[in-house]
Amino acid sequence: MSCKGVMRAESRALPLSLQDAMARARTNSVDAEVALNQLKSAYWSYRSYKAELLPELSLSATVPSYHKQYSPYMDDTGSYTFVANNFLQLNGELSITQNIWLTGGQLSVNSSLDFYRQLGKGAFNQFMSIPVALTLSQPIFGVNNIKWDRKIEPVRYEEAKAEFLSATENVALLAIQYYFSFLLAKENLSIARKNLESAEKLYEVALEKREMGRISKNDLLQMELNLLDSRTEVTDCESNYKSSMFQLTTFLDFDEGTDISATVPEDVPFVEINYDDALNKAETNNSFSKNMMRIQLEADYAVAQAKGSQREINLFAQVGYTGTDHYLSGSYSNLKSNQIVQIGFEIPLVDWGRRKGQVKVAESNRKLVESRVRQETMNFRQNLFILIERYSNQLQQLQIARRADEIAQKRYATNEETFLIGKISTLDLNDSRLKKDEARRNFVNELYLFWYYFYQIRSLTLWDYALNTPIETDIEAFVK
Repeated sequence: MSCKGVMRAESRALPLSLQDAMARARTNSVDAEVALNQLKSAYWSYRSYKAELLPELSLSATVPSYHKQYSPYMDDTGSYTFVANNFLQLNGELSITQNIWLTGGQLSVNSSLDFYRQLGKGAFNQFMSIPVALTLSQPIFGVNNIKWDRKIEPVRYEEAKAEFLSATENVALLAIQYYFSFLLAKENLSIARKNLESAEKLYEVALEKREMGRISKNDLLQMELNLLDSRTEVTDCESNYKSSMFQLTTFLDFDEGTDISATVPEDVPFVEINYDDALNKAETNNSFSKNMMRIQLEADYAVAQAKGSQREINLFAQVGYTGTDHYLSGSYSNLKSNQIVQIGFEIPLVDWGRRKGQVKVAESNRKLVESRVRQETMNFRQNLFILIERYSNQLQQLQIARRADEIAQKRYATNEETFLIGKISTLDLNDSRLKKDEARRNFVNELYLFWYYFYQIRSLTLWDYALNTPIETDIEAFVK
């Protein structure tokens, strides 16, 4: 594509600001979709945990169970024989079950009915009902898994929500990188075109001056070399421009072949950020603190599990009523008491220190986790401190770069006019051109660093410093 072709494409291009790019990245990019799917997974996992704390109503039934077979039978003499067994069986049970988080046990209310019909010669019906039975299953001395879940799962979900918000900010960071990569390519192309236009103009003037003997042959050749270099630079910049545009449009999920036009976001939020304040916000909002809390809780849970496995005692108790009869109505009258109490235990007498070793391993892992949490907390605070220092320094660097760009542009324009009247050499003109181009690129790069640091801090603190409000979103609306 020629320079004019690229210019015509730019005139038809879709205008795109940095804020537009970040907003579209948060909704349309693949990275945003991945973050959303991770949030959905965490949300439904949390919903499943919450459901375990609520009563569960269930119905189980076998309708029917038919048997026609031979079964071994021992008579009064101790001899075995096989007898025919032909019967139909139906049964059903309705139960309400509630986990008891305080003790880790389970309480259920059951009602069941069994129907048995003996087939063949002498057929008869038999009903057995349990109108109501209250059942308790309770581990004693073991680990209370439900209680630990109540500690860990809410923290895990809060961590997932914070990770989603940070992920959307990280998507914005990627958009900033791609946007400024394209913007720099556009600036380079603009610089190259202006340099080519200037080189063509200066070469024509140099030809006229050479004919009049006002410049040397060497200066003329230098001007021609500058012209050739400018043409090469334009070709390279056009290629980089199209490549970076394709990269940005693909990331933002635009239709293939969409042309966009980026603008330099010179209006930046000059916000002063204090480290102590930022650290407080990060420790409150960021997923890091929640992640460290969850890891510590899981290490404590592992120790509790190891200690609980040293001895296991389980209590099972059931109280209720039951009735049997050849008729359905009769099975619900003349009810009799139905009680079961059972205590089982398992205590290792000789395990050669295996369970004790498991406890020691869990305790050692917990100490390792504590050390890791302290180290990672120190690293997190240090990285945040360095980032804020860089951001604070970047405010000054950006202002310097902006002024340097203005000065370099004016200096080159002055030197170009001075060269036309023969007051400076081509070397001085080339030097001012290079300084002009370098100053412009440096300004765009410093602008990129400012936005990048600013959004890195947003990602860590989950705080919108431009609006001075926390970064929040309606999680329920996202996952449903």
